[in-house]
Amino acid sequence: MPEESSPAESRTFAGGGLSKPVTEAGRRLLEVLQRHTPVIAAECAANDRTATFPVHLFEGLRKDGVLGATVPAGLGGLGVSSMHDVALALAEVARADAGVALALHMQFSRGLTLDFEWRHGAERARPLAEGLLRAMGTGEAVICGAVKDTGTTTVLRPDDAGGLRLDGRKTLVSMAQIATHFVVSARWRAEGEPERLVAPVVPRSATGLSVTDDWDGMGMRSSGTVDVVFDGCPVPQESVLQRGPAGRRNDAALAGQTVSSIAMLGIYVGIAGAAREVAVAQAARRDGPAPAAVRALVAGTGARLYGLRHAVAAALLEADRLADDLGGDLQARGRAMMTPFQYAKMLVNRDAVGIVDDCLTLVGGIAYANSHPLARMYRDVRAGGFMHPYNFVDGVDYLSDIALA
Repeated sequence: MPEESSPAESRTFAGGGLSKPVTEAGRRLLEVLQRHTPVIAAECAANDRTATFPVHLFEGLRKDGVLGATVPAGLGGLGVSSMHDVALALAEVARADAGVALALHMQFSRGLTLDFEWRHGAERARPLAEGLLRAMGTGEAVICGAVKDTGTTTVLRPDDAGGLRLDGRKTLVSMAQIATHFVVSARWRAEGEPERLVAPVVPRSATGLSVTDDWDGMGMRSSGTVDVVFDGCPVPQESVLQRGPAGRRNDAALAGQTVSSIAMLGIYVGIAGAAREVAVAQAARRDGPAPAAVRALVAGTGARLYGLRHAVAAALLEADRLADDLGGDLQARGRAMMTPFQYAKMLVNRDAVGIVDDCLTLVGGIAYANSHPLARMYRDVRAGGFMHPYNFVDGVDYLSDIALA
């Protein structure tokens, strides 16, 4: 274990419906973010209308240390290690602008996964993880995950000069406009060797790397979500993180996938909560007693939001509890982290969307105009269903396999 590593941060595992931090570092992060959210909210409509990634807002977050939030304090960051508290922070930002929250998630998740790599990863991976974390802590490094291929598999292979080259194209890479590095999901292919999964870390300055400028999504329009192309990018051996064999199930790897993605659930809970506030405020301004249908929608959206908050918080706290538990069966640990995550994700993908739909009904036709905040939330909340792991089909396959095994 690295010498600078410290004991696990003291945290409370009591439920609270994703309403308050469970660590002191999480509380400090929330306080910093609350100074920025009014500005983020004020610019949200304009950025949504023009699909503009607000670079200057991220510069302000960088100056206040937010881009190093999930970097250990010993490496210069804020030391937020709780996935629960990261999700709560993302929910707070999502109430102002979900696209900004989605982009910020990229940096937060990389800090969490690199922290684990630094403390528990293979010996050869630790210097790479430490260097990236230190750069994130100072605000020098902005790191995106590049996961989803665009039709053909992204491949890392030996080149003719004895080095490595990366070829492929990744889509839906949020925050790519300001990224300094990309952690790329790829396949290792070399003659005479079994294919395996790898994650090369590629700096933006690498030869053959290009970031597109063609984002025009239906929702999350301020997230700067574009494609990244790798055309023979040179990759040093020491910049490759090993991820295991390809083509067969590895349940131990589910833990890392949970750590990198589960906090994103907070974004969609945040959207649902913000939508309900808008709708309830509108309903409260009606003259006279509210009709029975209005009352039913107000109560129903409140009940579903309550359920979502507690389901997501429970899954996050379980992931936090198991994150550093490496003493037992790692396959079982992976399943124990991923399964609550996927149950909570299915609920979020269904009920967050349903809450926003009902909020549009409560407000009426005015919310159908793109200038209304509910119209943006209606589009943004649907992004959750496409986020991995897993989309709906793969999530059903996973959960049914676990139940029927």
